[in-house]
Amino acid sequence: MSSGTITRRMQHCATLVPGRRQWRAVAAAAGAAPDTLVITRPDDWHLHVRDGAGLQSVVPHTAQQYGRAIIMPNLVPPVTTAAAAREYRQRVVAAVPASRAAAFTPLMTCYLTDNTPPEEVLRAKEAGVVAFKLYPAGATTNSDSGVTDFRKCLPTLRAMAEAGLLLLVHGEVTDPEVDFFDREKVFIETKLKPLLDEVPELRVVMEHITTADAAAFVAASPASVAASVTPQHMLLNRNALFLGGLRPHAFCLPILKREEHRAAVAAAATSGSPKFFLGTDSAPHPKHAKESACGCAGLFSAPVALALYAHAFEQAGALQHLEAFAAFHGPDFYGLPRNTDKITLRRQPWTVPATYQFGDSEVVPMWAGQECPWSVEA
Repeated sequence: MSSGTITRRMQHCATLVPGRRQWRAVAAAAGAAPDTLVITRPDDWHLHVRDGAGLQSVVPHTAQQYGRAIIMPNLVPPVTTAAAAREYRQRVVAAVPASRAAAFTPLMTCYLTDNTPPEEVLRAKEAGVVAFKLYPAGATTNSDSGVTDFRKCLPTLRAMAEAGLLLLVHGEVTDPEVDFFDREKVFIETKLKPLLDEVPELRVVMEHITTADAAAFVAASPASVAASVTPQHMLLNRNALFLGGLRPHAFCLPILKREEHRAAVAAAATSGSPKFFLGTDSAPHPKHAKESACGCAGLFSAPVALALYAHAFEQAGALQHLEAFAAFHGPDFYGLPRNTDKITLRRQPWTVPATYQFGDSEVVPMWAGQECPWSVEA
């Protein structure tokens, strides 16, 4: 199936319409789909697990289903050095259930700042760090220490390219005069393209893409540029923020976009292109912190994301591409071996719990209280 065919199909499938309590998927792709999928164990190439008691609660959800996960560094204080990344990794490993301790590997990142010295790149590589994360200052949760001008980082970015470490980009501008829903598009034109012109040999992942602009940019870029895609940006458009009232648990950054953008992102992810791979951006916040006067951005999807990806791929008539998206494209781009063990998904509906434990609080997951048609046998 060509990418054009998939794009046209996605424009007619998976349109989100209001139901009694949720957005329901409309229409399935033609032809009978399998009831059981056995695929290579996937990896999560974009994950937040926080720290402390919260970390202890959420790491097991990912470790049960995935072989590896890229751990985001936006703690307080942020993980800006190789030494801090090594210490954080120890805390993540300690939270992995004993049954998965030998089978799950956290992959660590460092937080790029205006002042990250090039020498830190070599220390990071020696410590096993695989990437640096670029947050534009103020773009998302705990990003106040982020980059204000990538030109201040050019020596460090060149050192990363030489050392083979990837740059993971939160692709949004934070200029107050830019419309909130246009922040990704403007970032591509005013920040990312100039950065790649300056350091063309740098391997870049545009994280959690949300727009047709980003999907087209990544598809047209050299092989050194790829993108991670979340379940929410494949399944939900911005109407989900306002169904029956303001929905804080659908608020994430980058924010959900118009239906045309959701469809384009879903079409890119399900097209079979090696440039797009799984990255949940699962980002837990306590329920009370989401349901507040200034609610936090982020969707907690770790327990349900893989099943929802299967749902999204089925809607696109592209279940044959799920394994590559989930288990092949990511490690291939990062230059890591693919996993060798398998995981099973079954067409077995289940209702996603209303909450999960999160330290001494609780967190509301994506799809809470709704029926998910696919289940994962970890």
